[in-house]
Amino acid sequence: MKTLEDFNTKDWKEATKQGKYVLFFHADWCPDCKFIEPKMPEIEQDFSDFTFISIDRDENMDMAIELGIMGIPSFIVVEDAKEIGRLVNKDRKTKEEVENFISSTVEASSL
Repeated sequence: MKTLEDFNTKDWKEATKQGKYVLFFHADWCPDCKFIEPKMPEIEQDFSDFTFISIDRDENMDMAIELGIMGIPSFIVVEDAKEIGRLVNKDRKTKEEVENFISSTVEASSL
């Protein structure tokens, strides 16, 4: 999984200007984030046409506020720097929930 630093920017719009991305917001202290993290490589493999970007919410609080990310773990699907879906809340998420969210976002954006 990439980080914003891999794109040499702290600007999520710049990092996602071309292509399909999943922004994964988390924090080191978050037990629900630790619950989903071991499943992230499988999710990335299942959606290999997306680039996944790991974003520590606490280290990127301005971005989190801009995007309305208060609960974590949270996911935002972006295509060509435009948000096309979000799974943003404070609830624990399963691999199935995340994959269903990404799949439904892809289906909705192709309509």
